[in-house]
Amino acid sequence: MSPTAASSPTAASIDGPVVVITGGGTGIGAATARRYASDGARVVVIGRRRGPLEALAAEIGALAVVADASVRAEAEAAIQRVVTEHGRIDVVVANAGGHGLATVGDTDDAAWELSFRTNVTTAFVLARAALPQLIASHGQVVIVSSLAGLFAGPSVAGYTVGKHALIGLTRSLARDYGRDGVRVNAVCPGWVRTPMADAEMEEFARHAGLDGIDEGYGMVTADVPLGRPAQPEEIASVIRFLGSAESSYITGATIVVDGGAHIVDVPTIPLARAGL
Repeated sequence: MSPTAASSPTAASIDGPVVVITGGGTGIGAATARRYASDGARVVVIGRRRGPLEALAAEIGALAVVADASVRAEAEAAIQRVVTEHGRIDVVVANAGGHGLATVGDTDDAAWELSFRTNVTTAFVLARAALPQLIASHGQVVIVSSLAGLFAGPSVAGYTVGKHALIGLTRSLARDYGRDGVRVNAVCPGWVRTPMADAEMEEFARHAGLDGIDEGYGMVTADVPLGRPAQPEEIASVIRFLGSAESSYITGATIVVDGGAHIVDVPTIPLARAGL
C-alpha cells in the first residue's frame, strides 16, 4: 500500500498546530481528531481504511492519508505529504493498535509479529519519520498505550507485551530528545467504549450469557471506582492536554485514564462485595 491523500482539508488556512493522528478513523483516534479540530488545529488522520478516514475528514475538515504506519516507506511518504500540505508538524498522536488476543501458547509466529507490528512498530516508525519536524517545532508525541501496558489480562499476551513496549518507547524518546525540545508522554486508558472494545464485549456477553454489551461493560467495570467505561472523548481530552503547551513541563510520563481501576487492591474485592 502506498500512502495517498484520501481528501484535502477544508480548513488549511487555519494557523493552528499541525496534529498527526494514526488510527484516526474511529474510536479514540477519531475523538482526538475532533477535539483538536474544534480547537483550531490542522488535523491529519492516518490509517489503512479509506472509508472511515474520508468520512471523518469530510466531517471536521482534516487531511486524510491512507497508509500503513508500520511500513517505513509509507510512514515517511505520509510525513512528507503532511509537510508539503502544512509546512510543519507539531504533534504526533500514535494511536494505532490492536491484535494479540491469545495466550503465549496459542500465539503462533505470524500472530506475534502482527501484534507487535500493529501496536509497537506503527508508533516507532512514524515517530522516527516525524522526528526532524518535531525537533524543528519543539513538538510533542503522545503514545496511546493501555492499562494492559501496566498489567496483564487473561489471554492477551501479544497485546499486553506490545502495550508494555510502548511505555518503554515513550521513555526512550523522552530521554533522548528532551534536550531538543521534544516532549513525549503515554496515555493508558482502561475500558473505553470504542468499536474495538464493543466487539470484545459482544463476544464476552455471548460467552457469559449476558443481555448485551451494556451488561458486559457493567460487569467488567463493577469494581472500578467510577463504575463505568470511558467515552472516547474523555481519553481525547487527556491526549489534547499532553499534546499542547498546557503540559509544558511533563515528559516521559505515563498517564493512567481508567476510572481508578489501577488503584484497586484485587485481593480485597471479595471483601468489598461482602460489605466489609
